[in-house]
Amino acid sequence: MAIIIRRREFIMLAGGAAAWPLAAGAQSGSVRRIGVLMNAAATDTDAQARVAAFVQGLRALGWVEGQNLRIDVRWNAGEAELARTYAAQLIGLMPDVILAASTTNLTVVRQATSTVPVVFVQVSDPVAQGIVPTLARPGGNITGFTSFEYSMGGKWLDLLKQMSPSLARVAIMFNPQHPQSAFWSSSLEAAGPSLGVAVMAAPVNDTAEIERSIGRLASAPNSGLVVPTDAFLGLHSKLIVESAARHGLPSIYATADYLAHGGLMYYGYDFAGQFRQAAVYVDRILKGANPGDLPIQAPTKFELKINLKAAKALGIEVPIGLMLRADELVE
Repeated sequence: MAIIIRRREFIMLAGGAAAWPLAAGAQSGSVRRIGVLMNAAATDTDAQARVAAFVQGLRALGWVEGQNLRIDVRWNAGEAELARTYAAQLIGLMPDVILAASTTNLTVVRQATSTVPVVFVQVSDPVAQGIVPTLARPGGNITGFTSFEYSMGGKWLDLLKQMSPSLARVAIMFNPQHPQSAFWSSSLEAAGPSLGVAVMAAPVNDTAEIERSIGRLASAPNSGLVVPTDAFLGLHSKLIVESAARHGLPSIYATADYLAHGGLMYYGYDFAGQFRQAAVYVDRILKGANPGDLPIQAPTKFELKINLKAAKALGIEVPIGLMLRADELVE
């Protein structure tokens, strides 16, 4: 079992179409309906926890399943075609609001409706992606919560360089079908020169390409790996972590579930907290607010987690500055 050391403790020491279960007895005349489109598999425990946080947030605001609310959840398992299918299904259910998790799902929902209110989560820099004109007043039927801004690529690269000062070459792994792949690549490429790191793209479409890509990267010394948010990569997080470890690659990940498989570093925002925030916006829309008038919110809290066991296996002595900065140290 992993041992987690919180920052304060360390400083002291160092000096398918599955729906969310619904309660029975809902009265159709008084029930509002919410559609949720998740960019993960229904078996993904982290994604399940995020939906649970959303449901709990709604309950705290007086919306109770089986009494005045019905929630229909669809899981696209990282597949764009399933996302389109499920977006159409959810629109066909005539929901009052749709919660779209990820750029992939937001894109297909936008294509399916321009009238149903949409609250999005897990979408990076929607202005840079051309989704909305401004964060302050998105307009139309869309509002939500951003995940990462453009500069995040540079932060991942800087943290990885601090962890491994000899780092000279880094690959960013991504699924070419992911709408944010170019966004992440250009972000890292812009940060690379100032850190003395050459950045290369590592597009992967299947598990065989994951193995080959990591093998090619590891063939040159002083190489590292950056893995941003991506549902396809998330489905294969264990394979990615194990392959990176086998090839001796220091790596940083945008979601914390990679650390559960032995990943080295994670830097990202509070995913479940964003879903709880989304419940507040859904509540306001259900009570009559226009989504286009609700400003898009950015994360206010980011977390750094370091796996000391993984660092030791890679022969890395974690800098004291990084350990002091980390929110969690996992052994």
